[in-house]
Amino acid sequence: MHLATLLLFALVALVAIATPGPTVLLALTNGSRYGVRRALAGMLGAMASDFVLVGAVALGLGALLAASEFWFSVVKWVGAAYLAWIGLKLLRSQGGLDLSQAAAGHAGGTPHTLLAKSFLVSVTNPKGYLFCSALLPQFIDASLPQGPQYLALAIVFAALDFAVMLGYALIGARAVRLLSRRAVLWLDRCCGGALLALAGSLAFYRRSTG
Repeated sequence: MHLATLLLFALVALVAIATPGPTVLLALTNGSRYGVRRALAGMLGAMASDFVLVGAVALGLGALLAASEFWFSVVKWVGAAYLAWIGLKLLRSQGGLDLSQAAAGHAGGTPHTLLAKSFLVSVTNPKGYLFCSALLPQFIDASLPQGPQYLALAIVFAALDFAVMLGYALIGARAVRLLSRRAVLWLDRCCGGALLALAGSLAFYRRSTG
């Protein structure tokens, strides 16, 4: 795979990743509630899901979801339900947590919990599989071994995902220090409402039959 191909893929992937979605909203929320250091666990979970997603596309799962209404619906409804559950929890939130208490371990949101939450949100989103199954093959040279090429794309995708989520987490952590508790409460509610809206859009999302 040529360097120019990787750079072009990185540019396209960055535009897609930077668009606000479930994982970046979680990074923003985790940064505001638990601080950047603890939010790193959620980022690692999302990065792990990137490798699962690219690996699944390489093995043909993206094509399966595009062809099978049943399996597409299974993944879609699991993802929508999980997003809605997280969104409702944020809507019922009492506001951002105190970062000093979170750092000392006196608040909820263990690294394992944050990692699992971000991983599950990303890995149960069928849009990601369909998007990558349409995008990734365009950057694969069929005359070369495909495994190393998909691995290179996965590394680039995960690295960009981490950079974008880190930026959102830093914004969230900064906001919780500058805003009043009431403003932070509304930040939680806005993120919760956005996740619910994403859950709704996912529930009504239909695979292309064309």
